[in-house]
Amino acid sequence: MISYDEMANAIRALSMDAVEKAQSGHPGMPMGMADIATVLWKDFLKHNPTDPHWVNRDRFILSNGHGSMLHYALLHLSGYDLSLEDLKAFRQLHSKTPGHPEYGLTPGIETTTGPLGQGLANAVGMAIAEKNLAARYNRENFNIVDHHTYVFLGDGCLMEGISHEACSLAGTLGLGKLIAFWDDNGISIDGQVQDWFSDDTPSRFEAYHWHVIRNVDGHNPAAIRQAIVAALDEKNKPTLICCKTMIAFGAPRLANTAKAHGAPLGHEEIALTREKLGWRSEPFVIPEKIYAAWDARSQGENKQQEWHQVWTAYQKEFSLEAEELNRRYQKTPDPTWTEQSSAFIESCQAQKNKVATRKASLNALNAYAPLWPELLGGSADLTESNLTYWKGSTPLNRQHPAGNYIHFGVREFAMSAIANGMALHGGFIPYVGTFLTFLDYARNAVRLSAMMRVQVIYVYTHDSLGLGEDGPTHQPVEHATMLRITPHMSTWRPADEVETAVAWKMALERHDGPTSLLLSRQALPALERKEATLHHIKYGGYVIFESPAFPSLILIATGSEVSLAIQAAKTLQERGISIRVVSMPCADRFEAQSAEYKESVLPRKVLRRLAIEAGASAFWYKYVGLKGRVLGLDEFGVSAPAADAFKAYGFTVDNIIAQINFLLSEEL
Repeated sequence: MISYDEMANAIRALSMDAVEKAQSGHPGMPMGMADIATVLWKDFLKHNPTDPHWVNRDRFILSNGHGSMLHYALLHLSGYDLSLEDLKAFRQLHSKTPGHPEYGLTPGIETTTGPLGQGLANAVGMAIAEKNLAARYNRENFNIVDHHTYVFLGDGCLMEGISHEACSLAGTLGLGKLIAFWDDNGISIDGQVQDWFSDDTPSRFEAYHWHVIRNVDGHNPAAIRQAIVAALDEKNKPTLICCKTMIAFGAPRLANTAKAHGAPLGHEEIALTREKLGWRSEPFVIPEKIYAAWDARSQGENKQQEWHQVWTAYQKEFSLEAEELNRRYQKTPDPTWTEQSSAFIESCQAQKNKVATRKASLNALNAYAPLWPELLGGSADLTESNLTYWKGSTPLNRQHPAGNYIHFGVREFAMSAIANGMALHGGFIPYVGTFLTFLDYARNAVRLSAMMRVQVIYVYTHDSLGLGEDGPTHQPVEHATMLRITPHMSTWRPADEVETAVAWKMALERHDGPTSLLLSRQALPALERKEATLHHIKYGGYVIFESPAFPSLILIATGSEVSLAIQAAKTLQERGISIRVVSMPCADRFEAQSAEYKESVLPRKVLRRLAIEAGASAFWYKYVGLKGRVLGLDEFGVSAPAADAFKAYGFTVDNIIAQINFLLSEEL
């Protein structure tokens, strides 16, 4: 019979060998956490390597993602579609084993990790998702949603502030199926951590209302097993298992040193380690008996089949619930969605309401959300400002886990990373709100949303100088540009209620990436459109006003500045100047259109162009060219009433006309 030690040593050997071959990577953590991983994966983890997407699988997250070879070794050994050749290609171009785990690339990887602490926050989101779905859809004797979320984390994850944000909320919500393993090895890149990380971590988590299991020997399989059993017995609190481990366990000279953290051990040390561990196989060679001990395919298929039998019976007994849950997982809209959303957009155009686009966003939610029960929203303590609480919202809390609205508290970073976790879990479209300028707090999680191409909708209100008296600390300048140049992020800055309704529609229909909605605090006038133009909004950029003759100049504007551009254009048209106004609520959508459509909106022969946006100007030069101008904001704002702030920086009809006159006076 193969022992736990032999199984764990297979992880250590593969990790050492892959890092050595790549001459790059982190062998210390995989070697230190191999025993914990072996017990968890061998005895507890519910998964099916032949179907990594089985909806009722346990989720395993490696928050300390630099130790990726631990995860790759586990996937390979247990039977996932990850070959020995894939392990040999560790950290190489186009391999399935990149330096940090990447969602969508490697079978069995649940989320992209590497920026420390975010995997932990993703795990909180997954645990929220499981608890919410279970509360909504499980019935007596039909626990069709019933799985755990396990997360490995290190000292670095706990030093990052996001760990406080996410774990505080997890304890408050009583996420009893979240189990975290702290790799307490006392080592980080700079060395022994006691000089910069001396927290009483167990007490800290107890203060968060976690179940804490202290002083577990992370190299003793019996102790690890006992701790996991105790964690599983705790139903009302998340659990932190504090595992005392040795980094690079088994390496005679480099164990318990920072040198083993992020560099190959070297041939000589690897040979000595093999000798000490009693591992006699050559590099990348695993004895068949150890492969057999690790192989989880048959057991996983049996577990999935057992679940499937319950699911089949559930579908017969609770057909409506099953149909809805299935639709949610498959990301298909309500059958009436296209008709109802189009009718709502047309009604917005007919009503011609002057309304702040943050209020228009709430109107859209009230119209759309009943058709999307998978919407799970929240705000970072700005609900009344972001207007994210629609009329069908019910708070999700410890007493009511089936709610559809989370009060995240002042936790912008964790909120965004938790939303990623909920989206990754499946069955949800998360939407979260804060002020646009506070995107800065959450930036890395938003970046990972885009990197993983998950459907998270970011509701960013107070989008410009229109914020007013709160001043430059709260007035975004560079943020819209930052979002627009982020790969796979779709960014909308609507000009009125109609464009806001279209933006929400497109965000809900987009399943291959996140969407950011940049919304005004101040009321904006309803814009006049032709019927055909109404259907062009979804293209991201369209002609909203033009003179009868071919234009001699084009104005491009977004958001609150579109109405100013139209007013200026009408004034100049009365003076005989042929002019066109293009509303560009979503540049990435515009760029996705055909060359013919883009030429019809921005004809190349019109060189005189002026872009207008109360934000950083750099982005817009791609559309105005060297002969054009940008009326933007390339410094921080000012504390003043909104109208005064706009006037102070030249966002007025008179100044737009002055800019146009300057352009018209220049020789081409």
